[in-house]
Amino acid sequence: MKNNISIDVKVNFIEEQSNASINQYTFAYTITITNNGSIGAQLLTRRWRIQDETGHTEDVIGEGVVGERPHLLPGESYQYSSGSVIKTPTGTMKGAYGMVNDEGERFEADIAEFILSEPYTLH
Repeated sequence: MKNNISIDVKVNFIEEQSNASINQYTFAYTITITNNGSIGAQLLTRRWRIQDETGHTEDVIGEGVVGERPHLLPGESYQYSSGSVIKTPTGTMKGAYGMVNDEGERFEADIAEFILSEPYTLH
């Protein structure tokens, strides 16, 4: 398959930047994007849907990731870290990266939903 991008996510709760008394829960996440396809591809845009446990959603749409638009040759990976603040101890994030391959074809690389959770809040 020519356009085959895998996305791995690791999430950490940032206790020192969180404050339950004002409903502020901060999470850091590290994402590894790997090109498993047969052609190079560049990340152009990102789209996130962040939802807290009350059902409140926030959509974040923008260019690149952390100020970059990485180009990945087949077999290459790119890793970056970012963060999110929500109003409840748990929530979810999902989204997609807008990509273009080296033949000029645009496609989306879906980011499967993952959990934001303060330690010990899920059973």
